[in-house]
Amino acid sequence: MSVRVRIAPSPTGKLHIGTARTAVFNWLFAQHHGGTFVLRIEDTDLERSKPEYTENIMQGLRWLGMSWDEGPSYQTERLALYQQQVQKLLDQGLAYRAYDTPAELDAMREDQKAQNQAPRYDNRHRHLTPEQEAAFQAEGRQPVVRFKIDDDREIVWNDMVRDAVTWKGRDLGGDMVIARAAAADQIGPPLYNFVVVVDDIDMQISHVIRGEDHIGNTPKQILLYEALGASLPQFGHTPLILNQAGAKLSKRDGVTSISEFQAMGYTAAGLVNYMTLLGWSPPESLGEIFTLDAAAAQFDFERVNRAGAKFDWDKLNWINSQYLHHMPPAQLTDLLLPYWQEAGYPVESLERSWLEQVSALIATDLVRLDEAATKTRYLFVSDVGFSEAATAQLQLEKVGTALQAVAEALEQQPLSAETVQSVIQAGVDGAKVKKGLVMKSLRAALTGDLQGPDLVQSWLLLNQQQMDLPRLKQALTLAVS
Repeated sequence: MSVRVRIAPSPTGKLHIGTARTAVFNWLFAQHHGGTFVLRIEDTDLERSKPEYTENIMQGLRWLGMSWDEGPSYQTERLALYQQQVQKLLDQGLAYRAYDTPAELDAMREDQKAQNQAPRYDNRHRHLTPEQEAAFQAEGRQPVVRFKIDDDREIVWNDMVRDAVTWKGRDLGGDMVIARAAAADQIGPPLYNFVVVVDDIDMQISHVIRGEDHIGNTPKQILLYEALGASLPQFGHTPLILNQAGAKLSKRDGVTSISEFQAMGYTAAGLVNYMTLLGWSPPESLGEIFTLDAAAAQFDFERVNRAGAKFDWDKLNWINSQYLHHMPPAQLTDLLLPYWQEAGYPVESLERSWLEQVSALIATDLVRLDEAATKTRYLFVSDVGFSEAATAQLQLEKVGTALQAVAEALEQQPLSAETVQSVIQAGVDGAKVKKGLVMKSLRAALTGDLQGPDLVQSWLLLNQQQMDLPRLKQALTLAVS
């Protein structure tokens, strides 16, 4: 059987990490089997669906490296098909029009609540006579269309993650609404559980892979597949992404959308690598750092866990840092440029080769891309400013003498990787102090702080921009001889 899977997000918000992880599993499964990955936009919620969310979803998928083979298709462009299928069920007697008013439905629920019963529709309009329907229509009531559910039916499927799953018809809440209210001779807008089945049948979806929170929809949808005369796809319900408290990850937990992770400075490769591990245990041979293509070669549902996957920031940060630490300077520079530009650094006027040296300097210190602007500020600005710790270092005894000797040596010979140690030694000899004091004082003078990337490489980069000598002279105004 040809594998055809789909990701079907609703454009009522930005691409959520849970939806994106579901997309990852679908994409990996399709790639592993040489199948087709379909993108479908479920935009029937007209009030909340927005074009900017659709664009955000597609941009996020592309950024993560998951291109789709078919689509995007839009449910709002397929309404005629849905209404045709609703009518088919009406004609076959498998669905009917129900004329209950909101007040009547509320009264029914209140009565059930008073009797400690689970809320459900009691199917009261399943067998209306033509005369009863005519009377309701004369009152101006607009009916919904309900699909008949047999309370005695047992629905069983073999889930790709959870093995055998069983539901009873009586636990599905009574006959379900498949189309909203409309005039008596019309069919209103269809609802989710119906349109998703019609779409999956029409698009010949072979495997429905989605989050565990959809598992309660599956028995209803299986009944609809059967009523529409279609064969069932295989279902797989993946574990939810949980917060540290064990609850489903939500907006209340802070960052949840892919575009937010991108803005925070996570790489696409690092984030998608981490998402793949949220619920899937890779073979030992693959390790924890891998590409999507490498994961696809070994992806199967036997290694997808049933238990929810707790989101771990430390693990994400570690994985992301591994990509940054081993990234070629040219590629890292491309990723860092927007952050430097946002910080106002004059990158357009600087040579590309110098910028790549800066990238190489800080690569092993980065966890996220957005850290680069702060870590490299001293290399881009003329007036670096001195931290309290740097100022205190500069005001130690003999630091001024040492820095003056270094400045004089700089004026006498060009700085290079070969001469830098002799220039440092000039400071040691000139002030008759230990090398450690000179190095620490040089860091304070050149970078404005006592912590940072490799000092010698930083100095050489500053020297290339002729910023080191002015920086030393500025520090000497604070230093003590």
